[in-house]
Amino acid sequence: MSQSGGIPAAGNEENMAPRIPPLAPEELTLEQTALYAAITGGPRAQGPQHFPLTADDGSLRGPFDLMLRSPAVGSAQQELGAAIRYRTGFTDRARELAILLVAARWDSAFEREAHEAIARALGFGDDELAAIRALEVSGFDGAEGAVARATVALLNGDLSEEDWDAASTALGIGGVFELTALVGYYATLALQLRVFRVG
Repeated sequence: MSQSGGIPAAGNEENMAPRIPPLAPEELTLEQTALYAAITGGPRAQGPQHFPLTADDGSLRGPFDLMLRSPAVGSAQQELGAAIRYRTGFTDRARELAILLVAARWDSAFEREAHEAIARALGFGDDELAAIRALEVSGFDGAEGAVARATVALLNGDLSEEDWDAASTALGIGGVFELTALVGYYATLALQLRVFRVG
């Protein structure tokens, strides 16, 4: 994984065994069951499904199973994720572009799998996805270019005065706030997926 931006490399977790087994629905406590229902019955489960939320045994996939381990924090985390996915001012393409840049920086296999499927449905081509995986954003322009450049800067830890001027002009103050929340949220998921060895 890239060392830029101060993100530590931890080896190739895709080929490591998960550190904990996923929780099957029949194993859940009342609090976990309520969170499971919020995830599987919320906006992520509505409309076209570009990646499955659950495995064949009904257990949640990826970061969603991890959220069950602390229902109080997991509930707040999944609600923040739903707000970022469905209630920001970004277009669907701009949002997925930013998410995939976070996945690329963190080398997050699950985020890449899930959100490349969504991106393809939104019209991203192979060349665009390859550029995103390389954190190469010069081919994006307009609002998407502004989101991409600001996301790369945020992944490096901050917005310079020049980056701030460009991002706040293109996205507005609220847009910059929403983008910092998006980058932080998906970086948190990537860290959790890495620590728990979820491929």
